[in-house]
Amino acid sequence: MTEPEQCTFEQLGSDSILRAALRAGIGFPYECNSGGCGSCKFELLDGEVENLWPQAPGLTERDLRKGKLLACQCVATTDLRIKVRSSPDCVPPIRPQRLRARFTGMQAITHDISEFRFVSEVAADFLPGQYAMLAIPGVATPRAYSMSNLGNTEGEWHFQIRRVAKGLATQQLFDHLQVGDAIEIDGPYGMAFLRTEVPRDIVCVAGGSGLAPMVSIARGAALAGLLDTRQLHFFYGGRTPQDICGESLLRELPGFGERIHFHPVVSLPGDVAATAWRGATGFVHELVQRTFGAAMPEYEFYFAGPPPMTQGLQEMLMVGHRVPFEQIHFDRFF
Repeated sequence: MTEPEQCTFEQLGSDSILRAALRAGIGFPYECNSGGCGSCKFELLDGEVENLWPQAPGLTERDLRKGKLLACQCVATTDLRIKVRSSPDCVPPIRPQRLRARFTGMQAITHDISEFRFVSEVAADFLPGQYAMLAIPGVATPRAYSMSNLGNTEGEWHFQIRRVAKGLATQQLFDHLQVGDAIEIDGPYGMAFLRTEVPRDIVCVAGGSGLAPMVSIARGAALAGLLDTRQLHFFYGGRTPQDICGESLLRELPGFGERIHFHPVVSLPGDVAATAWRGATGFVHELVQRTFGAAMPEYEFYFAGPPPMTQGLQEMLMVGHRVPFEQIHFDRFF
């Protein structure tokens, strides 16, 4: 029996234990980085921490009874010894860093989604499909938003963000952020990034502001030349016809209609005659199933959107069609 691997890392500034580990290049398991998914659970063996959110939904009652903690919600106040099952798959391909960025403007995409653009003084270094944590003025804790553009040397960071009713963060962004204002961007994070080495055709599935990372995946696939030999199917699910978006962004890419295929679906079409909606109806995972059927294990899947959508897709792919786990890429957010 081999001894468990041991490593050390240093926590600096306002970092959580999780972010400190990732900045050190350690494969600490995680997904949402904000207390919801529970992927970053650990055992505290020695030392003391400040628990920022003791009742975070990522911890079950059983976890609480066993004294488990979330690394994304804990800050070390002394030297620590902790126990966690690390994974080489979670080693960050690009180590996250904090940087200052200036707001340069926003553009509406739908009635409730807009693209916010920022510029940093250093390169925007991230992979298609990743996200960053934004420290928004007037909001106590950072919020996770996915980039819709591609990594670049010009320091451009684009986020497609959906306004949430009574949401403090989106209220600040939509109603109070002014051109020239500075924020802190911390990233990149996320494991659902484009795998350029995979030869399979690509399926992107999005709902709500999950549009952003899926658009980034599509752009990255086109730039990398993957679509010279592969097909990309892009599904977008909305509640009503006015929620549907993404097609105009995909049309900017070479191969639209030949190698890039857009599949919109509406779950609440309402009065079809009044809306002139003639597209597919139902839930987006149902349209994916109708489109590919038994051939689903032949594809590489990326998806982002509301929790019910991602849960429905995961169950359909893994349980219903036995798609291998390594062909399914998503980060859970709540």
